[in-house]
Amino acid sequence: MTEAVRNWARNVEFRAARVHRPTSLDELRRVVADAAAVRVLGTGHSFNRIADTDGDLVLLADLPADVEIDAAAGTATVAAGMRLAELSARLHAAGYALANLPSLPHISLAGACTTATHGSGDRNQNLAAYIRTAHLIDANGDVVQLTRGVDPDFPAAPVSLGALGVVTHLTMDVQPTFDIAQYVYQGTSLDEVIEKYEDVFASGYSVSAFTDWARGSADIWLKQRVDSADPVAPVLNWLGGTLADRPVHPVPGMPAENCTEQLGVPGPWFERLPHFRSEFTPSNGDELQSEFFVPRERAVEAFEAMRRLGDRIAEVVLTSEIRTIAADDLWLSPAYQRDCFALHFTWHPDRAAVTPVLAAMEDALLPLGARPHWGKLFVGGPEAALATYPKAGDFRDLIHRRDPEGKFRNTFVQRLF
Repeated sequence: MTEAVRNWARNVEFRAARVHRPTSLDELRRVVADAAAVRVLGTGHSFNRIADTDGDLVLLADLPADVEIDAAAGTATVAAGMRLAELSARLHAAGYALANLPSLPHISLAGACTTATHGSGDRNQNLAAYIRTAHLIDANGDVVQLTRGVDPDFPAAPVSLGALGVVTHLTMDVQPTFDIAQYVYQGTSLDEVIEKYEDVFASGYSVSAFTDWARGSADIWLKQRVDSADPVAPVLNWLGGTLADRPVHPVPGMPAENCTEQLGVPGPWFERLPHFRSEFTPSNGDELQSEFFVPRERAVEAFEAMRRLGDRIAEVVLTSEIRTIAADDLWLSPAYQRDCFALHFTWHPDRAAVTPVLAAMEDALLPLGARPHWGKLFVGGPEAALATYPKAGDFRDLIHRRDPEGKFRNTFVQRLF
């Protein structure tokens, strides 16, 4: 009997016949070449069966933590299994930065990219959009590369759901390191946030609004680049809310020491862009999560739909976060060819209570063109939204061409493609 492998919240156990933790690239290639079915699990920050397999489950965390910077090209080639916290610290020490980071620094680079995980910011794309080259092991155990602007199949590789092979390294765009100052406004008017959403989410390098959709208020996390050419001086009162004078947590009642430093204290990008410190359990810990990417032009309709469901949402949600993501050209990115608002929900760990609320939300959001996050909880979810992905058919053809025996396709992927 194989060992039990669970997600970080301990509420999903991934099925596998065998679990491997290779310590070298050659060992990983042998595992892939010899297996009939392979899936990869990053740090397990997922809430569905995306990593299930009837065959071999591979964890990459024990591979060498390579980071190779090419200053002339403006790239860093890094081990795919590295956690963002470790990668970011090493890039910063060398004088470089990624353009953006998601809320959690605990997750692996490849796991974040292959599911289109993101941060926030009107001009910031999801993390996968900064991949220059994807280095993968194919079904034969050979290492192949797909490079932006060179290989026509490249736009399928960054967000591939693990269906194109095992990612070993990613060559990422980097830029000079920078500092961020983070401010929190508590008790802003949700009505005003919705009415003035264009100005609100353009007010910082990265902006998030937290609400429960019922109480009529929102807390705004405003992250400013210190080197901004047009910095906005914080004011004490904004949108009916007040600038916080002590650190706070996005989930009401949780201790703020888990969160990255606030109160406008400048600090390195990787210690401010995430909401949570890497040395603490992220978010609430014992929870479920869902997220929907809504086309920016349908944002107000989506906000109004959530307000109508607010009382039901508030009964089962710990907090809900609103963020913005810039468009990209990655075939399976929920932000493919469209700027988006992402509506994220951190639920109480009661699936039976959450499911009917989630179903009602999908009934409201999917007709607006919403696309669910690939790694989160949903009901109809990706199958219902697949028609909104113009390149879904091309992706289906590609995975059958590059992996005709379906070595990298599990039930999750087969159901879609």
